[in-house]
Amino acid sequence: MEQLSFFAEAGQSIGLPSDILTYKNNFIGKTESDSLLIHLIENTPWVQKVVRYYDKEITTPRLSAWYGDAEQLDYAALGKSIPLCWTDELLQLKAMIEPAAGITFNSVLLNYYRDGQDSVTWHSDNETVMGSHPVIASLSFGQVRSFDIRLKANHSEKYSIKLEHGSLLLMKGNLQQKWDHRIAKSKRYMKPRINLTFRKIINPSI
Repeated sequence: MEQLSFFAEAGQSIGLPSDILTYKNNFIGKTESDSLLIHLIENTPWVQKVVRYYDKEITTPRLSAWYGDAEQLDYAALGKSIPLCWTDELLQLKAMIEPAAGITFNSVLLNYYRDGQDSVTWHSDNETVMGSHPVIASLSFGQVRSFDIRLKANHSEKYSIKLEHGSLLLMKGNLQQKWDHRIAKSKRYMKPRINLTFRKIINPSI
């Protein structure tokens, strides 16, 4: 069944919980955001992953790339693939985001949503390698898409943020423990979108 966003076409839901989400529009200016969007689309070594969902293998409806501090972490022990080496552009973005997030990141996951049919289903980023209450910084370029959240214990409690071109969304608190989030498919025409989620992976040997 196609998952379609059930939120308004503009703005944010009323009562968005500020203890788990902080949204900053125009975090990066339009001219720089335009340039970064084109650069990332054309120069990132995108891959389309195949993941196991219950007893089936499913091709993810988006492209992705994984970068990080490969020399500082034992990724095999963490059960994760070795990341690509940071590019100058990604390091510059990391340096801009860290003061706003109040944390030093050591990896970033890039997702490329090519059109309205590319999406990510309901999930939470609750991997133990990021700790129990991770801070994740989500930077968006390109097409505005709805970031939907719903309470795990009560799916009727839900909110949405329109992630604008050049915007920053900080996910924090107990969001990953108690909430799910998604980027839904859309029947409407959608231009390409790039999303970067900066994360801090914790090495169990430290």
